[in-house]
Amino acid sequence: MKNANTFLKELQSGALNGRMTAVYGCSADGAQAYADRFVKVIKGFTATFPENAQAPIGLYSAPGRTEIGGNHTDHQYGCVLAASVNLDAIAAAAENGTDRIRFYSEGYGMIEADLSVLEPVEAEKESTLALIRGMAALAVGKGYPVKGFDVYCTSNVLGGSGLSSSAAFETLLGVIINDMFCDNAFDAVEIAKMGQVTENQYFGKPSGLMDQSASSVGGVVAIDFGDPENPKVEKIDLNLSGEGYALCIIDSKSSHADLTDAYAGIPREMKAVAAVFGKTHLRGITKEDLLARTPAIREACGDRAFLRALHFVLDNERAQEEAAALKSGDFDKFLKIVKASGESSYMYLQNISVEGAVANQAVGVALSLCDILLDGRGAFRVHGGGFAGTVQAFVPLDMLDTFKAAIESAIAPGCCHVLSIRPVGGAVI
Repeated sequence: MKNANTFLKELQSGALNGRMTAVYGCSADGAQAYADRFVKVIKGFTATFPENAQAPIGLYSAPGRTEIGGNHTDHQYGCVLAASVNLDAIAAAAENGTDRIRFYSEGYGMIEADLSVLEPVEAEKESTLALIRGMAALAVGKGYPVKGFDVYCTSNVLGGSGLSSSAAFETLLGVIINDMFCDNAFDAVEIAKMGQVTENQYFGKPSGLMDQSASSVGGVVAIDFGDPENPKVEKIDLNLSGEGYALCIIDSKSSHADLTDAYAGIPREMKAVAAVFGKTHLRGITKEDLLARTPAIREACGDRAFLRALHFVLDNERAQEEAAALKSGDFDKFLKIVKASGESSYMYLQNISVEGAVANQAVGVALSLCDILLDGRGAFRVHGGGFAGTVQAFVPLDMLDTFKAAIESAIAPGCCHVLSIRPVGGAVI
């Protein structure tokens, strides 16, 4: 840790540009733009916490993530392919000598968490305060002396984008607490698991572990959740531009608000099918198992539950096949599998629009535009939880400009975000 003035001099002089290049995977020419964001954060910290302006501070970053393969497979102990992206939540933080965490988020204001209360608070469910309390409480529960600290944070991870701003927030908190109070004892996977527990128990959302793992670990990662307490995480090399493609995330301009029950319905129905086999989760159940007991599943769980279970079994295999294709350098095969995963989400998983929302099918419209504009090239799929939010497309570089212009003309200016894959996850800068 260093004081604010020292960090400002290093950032403004370019002394930390090498670190920016390493974390963000950017060119040397692009590094200063990332450094300038940290300059802004430090100035925000000293203005917001003037009484702490001379304290040693730390600088931290946690990226958003993009799900590449395995749509709604993680919560059934399945396999996924994901990657961190070059949009992130960043922060300056310092101890404040109290028993309160003061967290200022640019554009949202101040939140304070009293560390004398470490249990989940029902009235805080689905709030940022719940995430702050949960991450601190879990570190305390592991025996570490977490004390009060001040944070100034800004984020360019698109809210409601499927890039998981919540996982980036949890990872950021985990990295801060780990660095300030735990002597960096937690590895990236442990921070991810803390984030999932926080989201499940404190925030009240039944998420899997994929979002947190991709944000915390960084790069392209194949994750096998067969043992959820010890997931297998394998980094995979991918030079997307070298393959002649760009990663686009398209905002359908539909809101995730009030969709918690729609999301919760997917694991609930999948677990109901697993119960037919005497299991708590679908991992280990095969396509042949489902076909052999189709009548019993439909009677006990309903048709949509059967279809969603079938999606899990097939998409779990596809996530592994995608990872194998990338490792073997067969990018064309990878694209074919991505497109098949998207078709399965539409047909079997049915997370493109909310049941009964006939007039509002924004994600479906975005997918149809991708289908028409790409005309058999590249690949596209629903991105993340579904029902609202975003679509992911792998777009050939030679048609990127026309694709982006056509999408934005049809949906909204600025809705098509061209991203890059970031090589590093949660980081102490």
